[in-house]
Amino acid sequence: TQSVFLTTEIMRKLKTLLFFTSVLTSCGVSKSSFSPYHKFSPQELQKDFTIYQSVLESHHPGLYWYTSKDSMDHYFNWGKEQLKDSMTEPQFKKILNYVTAQINCGHTTVRSSKAWNSYLDTTRLGRMFPLTVKVWDEAMVVTGNLNRRDSILTRGAIITRINERTKEELVDTMFANISTDGYNRTHKYQTLSNRGFFGSIYTTLFGISDTYTFGYLDSTGKSKTITIPAYKAVRDTSARTGTRPFTPSLPQPSKKERRRQAADNVRLLKIDTASQTAMMDLASFGKGYGLKMFFKNSFKALQKNNINYLIIDVRSNGGGSVTNSTFISRFIAKQQFKISDSLYAIRKGSSYQGYIQNHFWNKLFITFLTKKKKDGNYHFGFFERHYYKPKKNHHYDGKVYILTGGNSFSATTLFVNSIIKQENVTVIGEETGGGAYGNSAWLIPDVKLPETGLRFRLPLFRLVTDKDIPKNGRGVQPEVFTPPTVEDVKKGTDYKLDKALELINKDKTQQKD
Repeated sequence: TQSVFLTTEIMRKLKTLLFFTSVLTSCGVSKSSFSPYHKFSPQELQKDFTIYQSVLESHHPGLYWYTSKDSMDHYFNWGKEQLKDSMTEPQFKKILNYVTAQINCGHTTVRSSKAWNSYLDTTRLGRMFPLTVKVWDEAMVVTGNLNRRDSILTRGAIITRINERTKEELVDTMFANISTDGYNRTHKYQTLSNRGFFGSIYTTLFGISDTYTFGYLDSTGKSKTITIPAYKAVRDTSARTGTRPFTPSLPQPSKKERRRQAADNVRLLKIDTASQTAMMDLASFGKGYGLKMFFKNSFKALQKNNINYLIIDVRSNGGGSVTNSTFISRFIAKQQFKISDSLYAIRKGSSYQGYIQNHFWNKLFITFLTKKKKDGNYHFGFFERHYYKPKKNHHYDGKVYILTGGNSFSATTLFVNSIIKQENVTVIGEETGGGAYGNSAWLIPDVKLPETGLRFRLPLFRLVTDKDIPKNGRGVQPEVFTPPTVEDVKKGTDYKLDKALELINKDKTQQKD
């Protein structure tokens, strides 16, 4: 374990050196010469697409995991067929997004070029899709409206159509452009429901409109329509007119305080000694948040205060460091556990190394920390063999309720998988967004396409969590399924947390009896 840690630290420092070297030697497009309207020639697009396809076929360990080779060849060919005319970066990205989503790998996604992102950071917001929504199988419900004077499409309003497209038509089209592990629909629904994403992908796929016509159900259940304008962000001109109201300057928090606030937004423990219940919010397993010390202090506090019930909320936890996710598992696990039955890369070197971020260091990692086996793959044997033992100090033996949903991804899925079979653990909510059987992840460099500058994430390792779990392309299923309802969304209730508290109160009653 120590050698793995040291190698990881060395790689981190080397990657930092490589980053600064690349900054000094890069010759990217300057802000002054960048134009969002620039169109790339078919030849430039075809070159980038060929590199995109070749890198995926050469390195992606799960390219044909949930989609057959014949099917992926069909999608690649479809993508090539679209490149007969010049395109802007967003138009090309739209094609890559669609093809990439067909891989059914949640860690393989397309990102804009750095030049495009810099442009977005400095440009003034124009017209915007006016609504945020919560979407699931049964309904599409308004959660927010940027046009605050609109008294019709308020929180809880049920949307049936947008610009003549039904909810089902919209969902099918959007789903085809969202990457996920396997055939997981919960993650895609949750992605559409995340703030701002529905409007973003709607605009990408269907364009921006001056007005939007929404079909909706009124309070009596009758179908009606309403047309509202796109939201237009208004620039604050009060400074130029001299009418800006006086606002006293507030003292800025110190760097230490800012770090503490950032950490509290990621991990927080609340203890109610009267009810013997604690709530742990975990929004990430990422590094840099002091999670190991937080877990140590938290479970020490739970033991000191005789807390019998612990709710762990990982609904917004997209994953992060496996070291952190296994560390908390050890405070709860009653038996030793593994995080993988197999973990391997399919290739070490690459003829496309100039496009792959940190390729030299990733190759170094695979060379010295993996072993090529008879199947031709490079296996990271440490995690295939290693069992993690439960913690002895401050081990938690009370009842644990884990809240999950479509945003629970990657390392979060490993955490849930490691303890879900225990009698004192109950998983509440919806299936995890991350695949229960496994995923393609671990080392995930960016690949930068040379002509457009577009980037896509390339997972290098394929992880099978437990070979006995059905390979059905689904996430970890909750033991207490708690889906949303229209009334829940309208009232803004935390129905999953309410279910956990209900089960805790029920257990207390049974204990008394």
